[in-house]
Order: sequence, then structure tokens, then C-alpha cells
Amino acid sequence: MNRLQNRLAIVTGGASGFGEGIVRRFVAEGARVIIVDRNGEAAAALAAELGDQTRPFTADVSKDADIAALAQAAGAVDILVNNAGIGHLPQPLDGLPEDEFDRLFAVNAKSVYLTARHFVPGMKARGSGAILNIASTGGVSPRPNLTWYNATKGWMITATRAMAVELAPSGVRVNALNPVAGETPLLATFMGQDTPEIRAKFLASIPLGRFSTPADMGAAAAFLCSDDAAMITGVAMEVDGGRCI
Repeated sequence: MNRLQNRLAIVTGGASGFGEGIVRRFVAEGARVIIVDRNGEAAAALAAELGDQTRPFTADVSKDADIAALAQAAGAVDILVNNAGIGHLPQPLDGLPEDEFDRLFAVNAKSVYLTARHFVPGMKARGSGAILNIASTGGVSPRPNLTWYNATKGWMITATRAMAVELAPSGVRVNALNPVAGETPLLATFMGQDTPEIRAKFLASIPLGRFSTPADMGAAAAFLCSDDAAMITGVAMEVDGGRCI
């Protein structure tokens, strides 16, 4: 523990699900964490629980003005975790309404561009930094009827690799995590409905026989954002119980 001592981290979508798991592990590892979420009350409640190492910040990650305000409030950031994301209900690819498509790409893809615009210059100037993008096994091994969600995560994986190559000379590492379906608020969205039968169908595709958890993601994120991973950049690491094998 304490691998992230004296580091300042931002975790978007940090008030619940995988983001909450990452926040909790980062705090345990000694980091100071800004918990960014659209749900300001949930972010504030988590910060109150975890104490002085955390502070909440309310933002819509798809809005440039919100990210600019976050950057101004945060100052020099050592670790940036782009975790905020949304999904859509399973449906044929030609059935998703345009407004849902636009929102999906704004939150899952444009947000990575916006945080890069506002935080990468400072990291480059300091010659250090770690960026972690939370993608998905859907970007590697897509499930049917989630085409446009899968596409946003494939975009994120490619962006991660391209960012890693470009930023490596500046001392900034960029990696991604590809979780399998997890015990988070998005699980029911991906499954369409949460029933024992549908759960069993999903679990049958995961060799280790369980969903991923926020704690799993926190452990993997802490490793990739620490000096233990100093030689790792451009990796999209599956945290999937073997699903993508």
C-alpha cells in the first residue's frame, strides 16, 4: 500500500460503480482524490465517508466548460482516470435513436478528448503523469445488440494507444482497462433486464465464473497508475476473468 502517496488523482464517474472502487483503492494507496461525478450529492457523500484525502466536484464530463472549471480547481494533477461512461439498452444497431447515439459518444469518447485538452499540457510541462481510460471487453470482443456502446470503447482503446505513443517522450504514460460486465449500476442496462436466466447466460461466457467488481478495478488501476508500472504504456489490460481468451 501507499504506492500513490503524495499523488493527486482525478477519477471521473467516481461516486459509484467502478469509479468508486478506484477512488477507494487510490485513497488506501495514499493518494489525494478528486471525485468527479454528475451526481454531486453522491460524490459529496463518498468524500465525507473517506475523509480529508478526497474532495467532490460536480461536472458533466461531456461539457468543455465543466472540464475547464475542474482543471482550474484541481491544479497540478498526477493521475487522471477517465472512468465516467454510459451504455444503452440492448437493441439492433439500426434502432438506437440519434440523440442517444450523440450522448453516448459525448460521454464515452468526447470526454477523453476534453480531459486531454485541459490536463495533458500540465503533465507535459512537468514531464510526468499517468492517464488511465476505462474501456471495456466490448471494445475487443463485442456482444451483439450493443454495437454503438462497443464502438465507443473500441475508440477509447485506439485513443489510449495513440496517446501513449505521442505522450511517451514527455514522460506521460497512458493505459486502459477492459472490464467485463460488472456488479455496477450499468449491469442491468447491458443485460436489458436483470434476471437469474440472463445473469447465467452472461456468466457462462466468463471462465472464472463471476462478474468483475469495483474492487477488481481498483486493484488494477492502482497498479497501472503507480511506479510499479513505470515501463507500461499503451496497454489495454483485460480485467475480465478470461472472457476475451
